[in-house]
Order: sequence, then C-alpha cells, then structure tokens
Amino acid sequence: KKWVLKMNKKFGFVSLTGRTNVGKSTLLNSIFQKKIAITSRKPQTTRNRILGIFSDAKNQIVFLDSPGVHTGHRRALNKYMNKVARTCYEEVDLVIFVIDRGRWLKEEENILKNLKELDKPVILVVNKIDRLNNKNGILPILNDLSSKHNFEAIIPISALRKDNLEDLLSKVIEKIPTGEFHYPTIEEKEFSQSFYVSEIIREKAINRLGDELPYRINVEIDKIQDNKFIKHIFSNIYVESSSQKAILLGKNGSMIKSIGTSSRKELEKELDSKINLQLRVRVKKNWTNDVNLLSKYG
Repeated sequence: KKWVLKMNKKFGFVSLTGRTNVGKSTLLNSIFQKKIAITSRKPQTTRNRILGIFSDAKNQIVFLDSPGVHTGHRRALNKYMNKVARTCYEEVDLVIFVIDRGRWLKEEENILKNLKELDKPVILVVNKIDRLNNKNGILPILNDLSSKHNFEAIIPISALRKDNLEDLLSKVIEKIPTGEFHYPTIEEKEFSQSFYVSEIIREKAINRLGDELPYRINVEIDKIQDNKFIKHIFSNIYVESSSQKAILLGKNGSMIKSIGTSSRKELEKELDSKINLQLRVRVKKNWTNDVNLLSKYG
C-alpha cells in the first residue's frame, strides 16, 4: 500500500504598506514577473483592493493595497479611512511594511504605531539596498530597526534588481496559514494596471507639490484604451477647492504638464508601451469631508 504524502496548500491575504515612493509597485512588479499573477475579476471576498495574486503549485498569496490608518481625526476622510483600515486589516494574515533603506521618518513612526495597535504580524522590508554606498552600512540600520518592534523578520531587498525576493516570498509563505486557494489560477500575467498608473501619477504629484496636498488629492483612472502602437490613459485628479486646483495646474499649466511628462515617462518604462496620458484636474468641493463620495473613491 503506497502512502501518499498530501501537501497542504497555503493561502493568505497580505497587506502592503509604506509611504509613497518607497517602491511598493516595483516590488509587486518584480514578484509577479517571476511567477504567474492574476487579478480576479470575480466579486472580491475582501473589502480591500487586490493588487495582484501570486500563485504557484502550493501557495496563493493575495496582495492587498493597505489603506493607511491616519493620525489626526479632524476630517471625515481620516475617520472614514481609519474605519475602513480597521475592517480591512481584520482579514489580513500578514502585513509587509516597506521602507526606503534606513529612512525612518515621522510617517514610518505613525504607520508602526498603528500596526502595533492592529496587532498583526509584520515583516519589515528594507528596500533600495542597491543604493547604499557602503554595503556594511546595512548592519547598523538593521540593528536599529530591530529595536523598534518585534518584527517577524527584517528583510533587506532591492525590488528593482530583484535581490532577496526569494527570501521575502519564502518568509511570507512560512507565515500564512494553510488553506485552499480562493482564486482560480490562470496561466497569464495580468496586473491591476489602474493601481500602478494611479500610484505613479499620485507619486509624481506629491513629489512636486511637497506635502501641500498629500491626502487632499485623489487620482482616479477613467479608462485605459489599448491601441496597436499606443496606450491611451485618461485620468482625473480630484482636489477640494479651486485654490488647490490652481496649485496643481501651476502657472500657465506648468505644474500639471511637469507631473504629466514625468508620469508618462515612468509609465512607458513600467508598461513597456508608448503612452498618451490625459490628465484632468477637477474640483469636488469637500470630497474629503463627504462620506458618500469617499466610498465612491474607495
């Protein structure tokens, strides 16, 4: 009689957090280029935005966009996002917290404070280590970070160069529970494109505007049309007031033009296609105070 060893499958929801520009999109891209990733068009079992689904023979990891838990509760946006964040984190098995090398600023401090309250296991990912001048410089950084919290692991990576991604994936797989897959595995690569596009535009806007409009700006992808030689992307950027619109447009449209150009260049590189990017700035009075609008904008 042959004994067949049944391999247990593993399935988990993993939330990705970290401030803008730390390399979350690059990290996902790099993971998905190594293996099959699909974003399911089925009704989602989760209240979170699915960024992509990593599947191999024995494991399925659903990467979720992490809603920030915000400090400062004056505005409806903050209250709403905190409420959404708490309910979203309930179904998460693990959080990946991405930082840029040893840069630990007030924003990282706030994210960690909230993660401690949520009491979920956290893997800290130290990205962009390829940019460290002195490779020995990583050790004091890691020592310092390990004193901040009892992380499940601290993993230095280069998302761009795909360094140490295997370590990260095997640690994630080790920490997620056993369970059946929730999503079909289709042999094709497909990304949640709207997420990448909106993140890149948002990042370029925030980089150029400083912190003047960080949460008062909402990037919505209207539609993406694929033609033979070019991809047309139509995007709306919502702000709260005409004075914010003026800041975002800049003198004679110079600011929005600059945001558009740098977004287009990066998108062409990321999506490997010629891009025609149409950005429109729209005012939605008090969108961060209107809970009905907030649910529309996710």
